Amino acid sequence: MWDRAPRQTTDNLLARLPTVEIWGIGPRLTKRLRGLGIWTAKELRDADEVRIRDKFSIVQMRTVLELRGIACIPMEEERIIKDQLIFSRSFADPITDRVGMEQVMGIYAQQASARLHKHQKQAKILSAWAMTSYYNQSQDHQPAVTVKLPGPTADPVVLTKAAKQLLSQVLVGVKYARAGVVVMDLQPLAMQDTFEPFVSSHEAKQIGPLIQQIRSEHGVKSIGLGRAGLQQGPAWEMRREMMSPRYTTHWKELLTVKAS
Repeated sequence: MWDRAPRQTTDNLLARLPTVEIWGIGPRLTKRLRGLGIWTAKELRDADEVRIRDKFSIVQMRTVLELRGIACIPMEEERIIKDQLIFSRSFADPITDRVGMEQVMGIYAQQASARLHKHQKQAKILSAWAMTSYYNQSQDHQPAVTVKLPGPTADPVVLTKAAKQLLSQVLVGVKYARAGVVVMDLQPLAMQDTFEPFVSSHEAKQIGPLIQQIRSEHGVKSIGLGRAGLQQGPAWEMRREMMSPRYTTHWKELLTVKAS
């Protein structure tokens, strides 16, 4: 376990981990941390937690404490639904064109829609971003966009269109290693009635719930909007064969022993 590992081992691992790889730290916060000389998880762990709180917020101070082994952040599912939903992942193969990034934005936006529907939530703001690798010093590009949605929504069409506003900032040929979509300013579904002119035609037709019903009956890859609906897995997805077995959480991956 992490807390039982030798200090030298944890120090070496954290020293190799860029701050942007830490959950909840996006490209903008990464830039601000670099301005303070904090580039790695180890440097963030060893920073003055009070200074971090004053410069950023109590959330980042809790991250510092968590890196020190002090539990102070609730489980992801509980915290994520209270304030924002984040969908972000490093790519197995870099994305170098707008077509690939369009697929990324579509998939993440529709995952956000699914999670919002699952928890009966709506979002008022969507932020999308991409970034090159921390180790690719010759190409440093971090496009980002924040979109105020026309009204509280969980509509996959509206969220997908909002996320794709990032595409105009994507530079063809640049090797993007990571991207993400964040939906923020969440509120309970139907907390207040939305004026009819602000209700999208897709929401009126219950497109989101319909997609969720099809996925629950036929699998998560059975349907999607635009390029996110392609059945063949995109090349940028993390290679699942490299993932460690999940013996304790997935029945199908339990070890089987045969006695002879």
